[in-house]
Amino acid sequence: MEVIKRHAQSQLVKWIGRRKVIILTGARQVGKTTLFTTMFGEKQGLLWLNADETHVRERLQILSVENFKGIIGKNTWVVIDEIQRIPNAGLMLKLLIDNFKDVQFLATGSSALDIAETIFEPLTGRHLLFHLHSLMLAEMYNNLSAFEIEQKIPFHLVYGCYPDVYNNPSDAATLLKNLANQYLYKDVLMWKDIRKPQLLDKLLQLLAHQIGSEVSIAELANQLKVKSETVESYINLLEKSFVVYRMPAFSNNPRKEISKMHKIFFWDNGIRNAIIDNFDDTSIRTDVGKLWENFIITERMKWLAWNNPGAKSYFWRNYNQSEVDYLEVNKKQITAYEMKWNTAKKHKITAAFTNTYPEAQTEIITPINFASFCGVE
Repeated sequence: MEVIKRHAQSQLVKWIGRRKVIILTGARQVGKTTLFTTMFGEKQGLLWLNADETHVRERLQILSVENFKGIIGKNTWVVIDEIQRIPNAGLMLKLLIDNFKDVQFLATGSSALDIAETIFEPLTGRHLLFHLHSLMLAEMYNNLSAFEIEQKIPFHLVYGCYPDVYNNPSDAATLLKNLANQYLYKDVLMWKDIRKPQLLDKLLQLLAHQIGSEVSIAELANQLKVKSETVESYINLLEKSFVVYRMPAFSNNPRKEISKMHKIFFWDNGIRNAIIDNFDDTSIRTDVGKLWENFIITERMKWLAWNNPGAKSYFWRNYNQSEVDYLEVNKKQITAYEMKWNTAKKHKITAAFTNTYPEAQTEIITPINFASFCGVE
């Protein structure tokens, strides 16, 4: 199996030795454990604790310095995998960082929701939080030209970018179905004791068919025959479990521009296609334009997370139905992008936008010129 160098490595290494717990979150199977193993697996004095193991979890729940001395011994590096499985994990890490000043503590977690509720508050000023997504084009194909990567894109539009999928392309559909069913649903249901898994499944189906489109909570609630608050809660859970993300509307003039709506995207095309059980080739799909939009915007979001976290992402639409797929605001500079799969046609940003924001830069992103947008050098 190929071990891919992640962009996260150069960012994480800067923070080693600063007496802070480094916490790496991300969906299951995106490579958190592999990343830490690659970076720290050869370190002398490394203790690896997997909180999925009952005996490890039970021992770490005993919040006493003497207990932790017995666990850590003379080790100077401690990795705690799946830390959200440990009750009072925040208090545990606080005791560790305050009492073992020569030890570098690192942790991984698959649930942002649980981590936020149980870890952040006790760890104020004592932790650094980073997030790892599935693989980026720039990580998978760092030795290929943009033209060569272009030939790989149809596969990723359908099967996404999970490491296991990349390493085992012939088994991609099976791997994704198992990932969606065994990890995605299991984790979301377990984290918040959801008692209506059929509702979650129906909601995911609706969202999967609406990728790249504005989503109305009220309309979804009506379709599912539940309260809007329930739909909002479930979407929040799906965001915190790294399945989907919401993109807000950009507006400087609420009277003329949509300001309160959101678009919903999936963090991985493969998970989206597994949910609707459609792994058809891009040549025969009717949703290839939406797949391209979801994929290329998500590639940008993953790249920004490590390279320009200050940039803000939006979409834009006015009440006359003119719209822009993706808008980026970076240090007051606005750049508008349209994502177009069809390279045979000529495309341009709508005049409704450029007339309203004449100072904005504009660009059409296609399978031919995607490289710099995705951080491919």
